[in-house]
Amino acid sequence: MKAVVFSLGCKVNAYEGQGIIELLESMGIEAYDKPQYADVYILNTCSVTSEADRKSRQAVERLKRYNRDAKILVLGCSAQNDPQKYLCKQNVTAVSGTGSKIEAVKRFMSHINSCDDRFYGTTLPTAYEDNITPAATKTRGYIKIQDGCNRFCSYCKIPYLRGRSRSRSVASVVDEAMKISETSGEIILTGIDVADYHTAEGGLDALIRALKVVPVRKRLSSLECSVVTDELLDAMEESGFCDHFHLSLQSGSTRILAKMNRHYTAEEYLAKTKLIYRHFPYAAITTDIIAGFPTESEADHEATKDTVMGAKFAAIHVFPYSLREGTAAAKMEQVEPEVRSRRVDELLSLGAEMRNEFLKRNIGREAEVYAETTKGGLSEGFTSNYIKVYSPLKEGELEKLKLVSLFRDGLKGEII
Repeated sequence: MKAVVFSLGCKVNAYEGQGIIELLESMGIEAYDKPQYADVYILNTCSVTSEADRKSRQAVERLKRYNRDAKILVLGCSAQNDPQKYLCKQNVTAVSGTGSKIEAVKRFMSHINSCDDRFYGTTLPTAYEDNITPAATKTRGYIKIQDGCNRFCSYCKIPYLRGRSRSRSVASVVDEAMKISETSGEIILTGIDVADYHTAEGGLDALIRALKVVPVRKRLSSLECSVVTDELLDAMEESGFCDHFHLSLQSGSTRILAKMNRHYTAEEYLAKTKLIYRHFPYAAITTDIIAGFPTESEADHEATKDTVMGAKFAAIHVFPYSLREGTAAAKMEQVEPEVRSRRVDELLSLGAEMRNEFLKRNIGREAEVYAETTKGGLSEGFTSNYIKVYSPLKEGELEKLKLVSLFRDGLKGEII
């Protein structure tokens, strides 16, 4: 039997999808993560926006094109949000939500020839489910440390679809990290809200210190600015973590941040960026911004641009506000689509200028580069502050290079 596990959306979904592949392979099933002909499809859906829901539903039709007789299990956030929209689809044999994904897959495979057991429920877990472990990769390995969210941003449904925040034990994270270090040169800690990691053993800084024993380069995925403290930054320095911080901003207007229920001001956010630069002078701080959030005025938009310039971002990801039914923001006064679009373009242009300035600041430096892929005679790898570097290094090598010039979408590196 051949199966495809197709995951949409975030790195957490991708991690869980790879863990499901590992499970299927342990059952003697040939499993892949790219759409192709298969007997069975497991669709791990996303619901971060209405567009993500739409793409998740479209993915069912996309997969059916490869095999009209295939059986499909739909999992994840979009199925949690509205299971009936999948149960009515032809070829969808079973539907489950965000909890108990491994158990749902086992149940699906054991009932593969029966259509009597189609809906597995959408009960949200209350404790961290520590039963998904992907196979180690050759270059960069992701480790899920946390799930769920307690923040309840006014534009987001994820707390209702993933449940309350819950964290994985320090020992379990360190154990997986040690296994990954045998084949990979870098690990990335990921979760729905990494900043909210907390166990009886302590918070994120305690986990970071425990990972000091793992002999590879380490990164954090997206963070909230509230978790950035001297204690956290000291722990990162001591434990060999990279100087790359994806620090969610969403808006640079304090008024709009309050409307978003984000619990910090623009001034507080900028203070956190300055703290990072004190510890890591060449840090790359990247961020996400929502343009055209409900009630956003031109003054709010200009305040966001000012905050962006003040933070000296290495890169920004900009999204037009997407109305999400069932959220508080959906009831607010909406900004016209053409205004949202213009503001996206202005922020993207500003972001491109800042990216170019960041790259130029790094020319002439010596930096360790971890080569991950090779194309056209040059390898592509990343510095600790996440600059893509093209160099003669071989895949899997981690070496110090001199960063000499702008090249393609990054810099060119020379062996010292």
